[in-house]
Parts: sequence; C-alpha cells; structure tokens
Amino acid sequence: MDALVLLTSDHNRVRGLFTLFKQAHEVDDGARAQSIAQKVMQELAVHTAIEEQVFYPSIRARSAELDELVDEAFQEHHVAKMLIEELKMAEPGGDDWVAKMQVLIENVDHHAQEEEQEMFDKVRSTTDGNQLESLGAQLEHQKRQQGAPTAKDNLDLTAEELRRLASEQKIPGRSKMSKAELAATVAPR
Repeated sequence: MDALVLLTSDHNRVRGLFTLFKQAHEVDDGARAQSIAQKVMQELAVHTAIEEQVFYPSIRARSAELDELVDEAFQEHHVAKMLIEELKMAEPGGDDWVAKMQVLIENVDHHAQEEEQEMFDKVRSTTDGNQLESLGAQLEHQKRQQGAPTAKDNLDLTAEELRRLASEQKIPGRSKMSKAELAATVAPR
C-alpha cells in the first residue's frame, strides 16, 4: 500500500476515535471515554514511532522544505507525547484529564491536517509510485513489529463488513474509500 495512503488511514482511524471520545464525554460515559482514550494513546504511540523511524528519515533529504516540515513534525510529536504522559498521570475522567485529552485531540488533528495538506503533497511530487509502495511496506512491517494491526488483518472482510466497521468507528471519508483503504483504516474487531 502507498505510504501516504497508509499514514492517512492511521490519521482517519484516530479521528474516528476522537469522535467516539467526544460522544462518550458528551453523554457522561466515563468508562467508555477512558477506554477510547487508551486506544488513542496506543494508536498514537505506534503512529508516531513509524513516522519517526521510517517515514521522516526517508523523506527529509528530498527538499529543504520537507526537511523543515519534518523538523516541525518531530516537535508536534514531542508535544503529543508530553500530553500523553500527563494524561497517564492525571485522574481519569477528571476535569484536568478531559482538558488534556481535548488539547491532545486539537494538536493531533492540526498535525494530521498539516501533514496531509502540506507534507504529503510535497512527498508525492518528489517520489514515484514504486518508492511510495516500498515505503508503505516498510511502514506496515514496522507496525507489525510493534504488535499493531495492519491492513492485512482486515483483507478477509467484505467491503460491506468494512463499511459497517468504518461507520461504527466514525471513520471520516469512509463513503469514498476503496476496500483496501477501508481495510487499512478500520480497527479490527
């Protein structure tokens, strides 16, 4: 799978979790909000690791502009990691914890949008399709090494099953996704 599609799939899976967290918080379902927050933290740990270990090093030297965007992305990851550590120390469900979770959501959403709208376009214009596929395979391998699910875990599901899971998981843009994109985006059951 194309590396940029894979990373966008990760972003969309986390965006779905953000929506589910907000819904749980709005109806005062503290246990569900905490469970979703744990999933968010796990997803972000894997995603930041594969970007930092595989993706960013491979794109950094392509242009001075990409080098600057990678530097900024590392700093945004640092902020997210600090917030996650603070969340782990805060009282789950407390006002401070909820506020930190909301700030994490805002920061990560901003970071993902910036990557998709600025960085990924520059990467696509400096990288051919075979290189993106190879990089995607490296990212998938790194995810598997970290014990995270990959698109391959969902390929046996039908497109209908994937759409149902995407709907349940509040994945944005799901109606326009191919079966492969849905497989990469939805969290397996």
